[in-house]
Amino acid sequence: MTESAPILKPGGFFRRLAAILYDLLVFAAVLLVATVPYVLIAHGAPTSPGGQTLFRCYVLAVAFLFFGWFWVHGGQSLGMRAWRLRLVSQSGGAVSWKQAVLRFFAAILSWVPAGAGFLWILVDRDRRAWHDRLSGTRVVVIPKAGRKATSPPGQA
Repeated sequence: MTESAPILKPGGFFRRLAAILYDLLVFAAVLLVATVPYVLIAHGAPTSPGGQTLFRCYVLAVAFLFFGWFWVHGGQSLGMRAWRLRLVSQSGGAVSWKQAVLRFFAAILSWVPAGAGFLWILVDRDRRAWHDRLSGTRVVVIPKAGRKATSPPGQA
């Protein structure tokens, strides 16, 4: 009888929240650096409505490239790595760019109603947020080195 691949536990609420906070600090630094070329090209802070809209689009693009690149290349942002979390597709494989786009915009929708889409993790049987479900991804805990992954309670 062959041994099947281990099922990794889903990432819990507080672990995921800690990774998000860590990533927000890193992203704030990235955004400060990314703003410099924009300000130099625009000759100062955007003050016109059109300039503000363009700047918001630029920030959104920087945010997507930051998170999307980490999700597609290894499934871990820096915060996720620190908290031993990994983003995988529903089948357990790597996340595609299409899934990263869906996840990014669905995550915005998850946070808009006072974070209800993220808080959904607390009641979801698979501990998946709205953006996990909408993008066909899941966040799993990576076992410590030298330990085998185990099935979550209630799953064989």
